[in-house]
Amino acid sequence: MLSFFIAKHIYRGSGSKNSSRPAVFIAMAGIAIGIIVMLVSVAVVIGFKSEVRNKVIGFGSHIQISNLDDARSYEMRPVVVNDSLLAELSDYKQVKHIQRFSTKPGIIKTDSTFQGMVLKGVGPEFDPTFMKEHLVAGVIPHFSDTLSTNQVLISKVIADKLGLKLGDKIYTYYINDNVRARRLTIKGIYQTNFSEYDKIFLITDIYTVNHLNGWKKDQYGGVELTIKDYNLLNKTTYDIASNIDKMKDKYGGVYYVRNIVQLNPQLFAWLGLLDMNVWVILILMIGIAGFTMVSGLLIIIIERTNMIGLLKALGTNNYTVRRIFLWLSVFIIGKGMLIGDIIAVALIYLQAHFKIIKLNPTTYYVDTVPVSFNVLIFLIINVCSFLVSLMMLLGPSYLISKIHPANSMRYE
Repeated sequence: MLSFFIAKHIYRGSGSKNSSRPAVFIAMAGIAIGIIVMLVSVAVVIGFKSEVRNKVIGFGSHIQISNLDDARSYEMRPVVVNDSLLAELSDYKQVKHIQRFSTKPGIIKTDSTFQGMVLKGVGPEFDPTFMKEHLVAGVIPHFSDTLSTNQVLISKVIADKLGLKLGDKIYTYYINDNVRARRLTIKGIYQTNFSEYDKIFLITDIYTVNHLNGWKKDQYGGVELTIKDYNLLNKTTYDIASNIDKMKDKYGGVYYVRNIVQLNPQLFAWLGLLDMNVWVILILMIGIAGFTMVSGLLIIIIERTNMIGLLKALGTNNYTVRRIFLWLSVFIIGKGMLIGDIIAVALIYLQAHFKIIKLNPTTYYVDTVPVSFNVLIFLIINVCSFLVSLMMLLGPSYLISKIHPANSMRYE
């Protein structure tokens, strides 16, 4: 192919011309920088969203079934959670894990200060995976639904604020019709850096919480469901809600099904805004890389005016000459993208494994910049960047048709 052969020859020999060498270098640099910024930005946003989302799910699972009357309060009203309800929920193919829970707001009181909190009770079916990942001291106690162990998991935020340590006994107080007290022993300390929950939740056995609430044996705050595929969250929520939502138990409690997004609308709306930031970055970087490539191509065309005129004088048509410079652009874009890909993947790898860039967890909910490498998104960004940059060069390539052999042969 004539156009490919000539383009390859020009590309290999571009360093011998003083004017074309900087143009090619600038064009490659623009493409490389654009790819680096796009890939790193997307990796950071995906990693951040995944990290925050997983922490919210770790505290509350994907789907929660509770009493309709306590939709906006930690002071729960119970619903009946019996074997038939658990069996019905386990029949859904997407449901991976089911656990009961109850909560009770209260106060921790020390000799010098006090702290509001929410005591969350869980049963023996509690999945400890999330808490094990964030446990900084002690162990996760065995949670019972038949007796009170008086053992509790407490966050490092609360422990530091109240001057508590592992093994300390804390006095907690709860208000119903009168004030009730309970002494709990700190068995473990966790730290998720998710301040919205760290500064509130203590975790103990569900028997203790139900006893404080004065509920019957088959009554609980609700059920938390973990599903297999987060992408099917809305569909699974709808399927479960269509069968269970608004049903009444034998004590008159009304079941209410909500997923983690519905429970935390402001948080997930904020995470959704990050997608807009990514789109702005992608559009700007593709635009900048494309315009850099356009300017580089124009410089190369002007510098090669004599060659264009000679080719036309020898009978080469405008289409073939344009293809020469488009092939040249493919070589430049391809090398620039390859350099950008290598640098971006290296940066993502270093941050993922060595946590080089730190963050303030009070503000960002994480202590290092989280990154997540997605091969599909990596390929989409590369393909789209390549096609958009090449399409932007179609217009400037028409400049070749304005060059006349007679004039160009005299051009220096």
